[in-house]
Amino acid sequence: MPDSHRTSRSSANLCTVSSRRRVVSDSALDYHADKSVHGYGAAVRVVADGGVVGKIASHPSAILLVVQLLGVLLYPFMETRGVGAVAFEIFGALVLALAIWATRESPGPTWIAVILAVAASGLSIADEIHPVPALDAASAVLHALFYFWAAGSLMVYMLADRTVTTDELYAVGATFTLVAWGFAYLFDVLQMVQPGCFIAAVDPDQPRTWMELLFLSFTNLTSTGLSDVVPITPQARAVVMIEQIAGLGYVALFVSRLVGLTIALQMNPSDQKRSGNR
Repeated sequence: MPDSHRTSRSSANLCTVSSRRRVVSDSALDYHADKSVHGYGAAVRVVADGGVVGKIASHPSAILLVVQLLGVLLYPFMETRGVGAVAFEIFGALVLALAIWATRESPGPTWIAVILAVAASGLSIADEIHPVPALDAASAVLHALFYFWAAGSLMVYMLADRTVTTDELYAVGATFTLVAWGFAYLFDVLQMVQPGCFIAAVDPDQPRTWMELLFLSFTNLTSTGLSDVVPITPQARAVVMIEQIAGLGYVALFVSRLVGLTIALQMNPSDQKRSGNR
């Protein structure tokens, strides 16, 4: 066979192989693009360029986290009846709405979160207008269920893929605060069912305020130890121990996972380029 024919056939084979590789490479890129656009939570987090507002709206977990931390600073001024109570309910409704927005792409049905939020907020407002212990207890139960549901939805979001986005990093903090809120409401329910199960250095015989219960929840979830609010009944101590385990498990499972994936992403520049715009 003449050398020219061999060279022509070799070139054709190389072109065929190169073409096949290009098709496989394009398919892989299309898969990653499809995953980034149509994957879990992407509809909320992938937005068109809308300037500063668009960039902020692309991180609902960050907005939720900032508002919740702002609430920690504002709640002490809202524990009085009257204007303070109204402001507390309005701010609480805002947090519920933001939590629904941040988790609306969850695999679970969104209508469950909406029903829990509307019912919890409605009962809370009704209790402020006409205080009844049953309304207060029902509202606290629904609030706890909602915050645990929202936290679970964000956990599913963080475990959905192996790509670490900026919003997922904010979701770590937002999920943590949602769990803290959920346990605070659970403590509130517990002290309604079992009065005197929590005592404190100040007014030990009085029911603990919302801020005291939230403080107790954060100190346990962060494993910094008990605050000046102390559970004194077996049931209260059991719930506190569950929260302590939840706090340790959250750091061990979710935080360490995101740190590991971030390190892996930095070691693989090609994946970093593909997810850089997310």
